[in-house]
Parts: sequence; structure tokens; C-alpha cells
Amino acid sequence: MQIQSDYKNGVLYMRLSGEVDEHNAVAARSRADQLADRYATCERVIFDLSEVSFMDSTGIGFLIGRYKRFRRYGVPVYLMNTTKAVDKILEMSGVYTLMPKM
Repeated sequence: MQIQSDYKNGVLYMRLSGEVDEHNAVAARSRADQLADRYATCERVIFDLSEVSFMDSTGIGFLIGRYKRFRRYGVPVYLMNTTKAVDKILEMSGVYTLMPKM
């Protein structure tokens, strides 16, 4: 999994790509947490999942962990561009109750 970021008009965009699983999550957590600390005063964060090809429970944990980190800063988190398969996993797990879909 890779993370690309962009900051525009107070919004931090994080685009995830590849497989979001246990094998790839460690480095991604570190990168995402660095971005969270750097942009702690942003208005909101949007995770773009359009390029995620696979997500398992580790991916759900990754998203919830980043949600908690941003919540400490008072920054809301949103998800966008989910694929059909990823959308189903996020819906079933209840992630959308924490991070609404845009």
C-alpha cells in the first residue's frame, strides 16, 4: 500500500493505493501518522480509496487508528471513492458511522 497526500484549502487528502493488509500496513501507519501530526490543524481529512484493490480487517484497523489520531486533534475524517468490494467491507464493519462517505 502506498499513500500520496495533498493539502488544499485546509483539507488533507490521503490517497491510498494497492492492498491494505497486514503485510503493507506498518509503513503506511507511520507515514499516515506523520501526516496527521504535520497537518493537525487542518479542517478535515479525506481518505481517497479509489485505488485500493484489496482491504482486510487490518485495513479497517488502519482507518480506525488514523480516525482516532485525527479525532484527538478535533479533525473530522471522511472516506471517498470506495470500490464496490471495499465499500461492502466498510459498510459491514460499521466504519461509516465514524467516517462518513463523501
